[in-house]
Amino acid sequence: MRILLCGGAGYIGAHAYVVLAERGQDVVIADNFSNSSPGVLARLQRITGEPVPFHPLDLRDRGAVVDFFARQPFDAVVHFAALKSVGESCERPLDYFHNNITGTLNLLYGMQAAGVKRLVFSSSATVYGDPASVPVREDASLQVTNPYGRTKLVMEELIGDLCGSDAGFHAANLRYFNPVGAHASGLIGEDPAGIPNNLMPYICQVAVGRRERLSIYGGDYPTPDGTGVRDYIHVMDLARAHADALDYLVHERHNLTVNLGTGQGVSVLQLVNAFADASARDIPYQIVERRPGDVAAVYADPSLANRLLGWQAELGVEAMCRDAWRWQAQNPQGYPAA
Repeated sequence: MRILLCGGAGYIGAHAYVVLAERGQDVVIADNFSNSSPGVLARLQRITGEPVPFHPLDLRDRGAVVDFFARQPFDAVVHFAALKSVGESCERPLDYFHNNITGTLNLLYGMQAAGVKRLVFSSSATVYGDPASVPVREDASLQVTNPYGRTKLVMEELIGDLCGSDAGFHAANLRYFNPVGAHASGLIGEDPAGIPNNLMPYICQVAVGRRERLSIYGGDYPTPDGTGVRDYIHVMDLARAHADALDYLVHERHNLTVNLGTGQGVSVLQLVNAFADASARDIPYQIVERRPGDVAAVYADPSLANRLLGWQAELGVEAMCRDAWRWQAQNPQGYPAA
């Protein structure tokens, strides 16, 4: 298949590119580099041994999107392109609505006009908000608690409505839990702009000397060590799931919504200690007040993805920390400037 990765130069998109290319797919990246680096493309070429087809594209420009699809034939689209910081979304909700929701609308317009009827969507466990119980199943109540989560839920609903209007249009909604880690080569990994919003890249930057210490938000949760518990999933396991979901859409011709996680909760302190072991570095930290909206424990029930896709996470916390540290140690300042 010829597959378009929207936002394919980003953290998860780049790893998905590697998996899809290794499976023999014809993959094209479209990105506006608003939250990624052009340096990713050269790294992907080194990993795959082939030039990386790339087109600049901003999904907020409907005319450009429709014109792009009119000129470029595709069999399927994987949609990663979105702003993704919970905290930033609370400060800039309109930017998130415009970028994520309007961008998705424009993508769907372009796909519909060109007759492209397979879509894998990068959704999020934030659509569950503060779940009533864990592990979280796909039929849990949807109750977002921040603008970022709201955009993901609205995007899911828009895609679902299009599927309902066109029996030939099929989509897979993949609800990620907490992606971490990096490709085993150390050539690509997570390189957030500015101060990291997520735990693992912050730990990495403390270990490499870019940050003085880690702030752990809350040490009095009802968890084994008092720190928040989350479901961390290796980005390469996550990337495999996108390729499996594309196969499902082709062969089964049904829509799909699944959780992608390990099904195991890991506390903040457990992850810090595992990273310290993997890197042989001390990770200075301090316990500070809880953040508004944070919950004690969230982790997935991934059994539906196993049943429908034959997928399950294979890489544990040790591999997540080892690969994340290899990436950061080889690239202490992230990707080089273009």
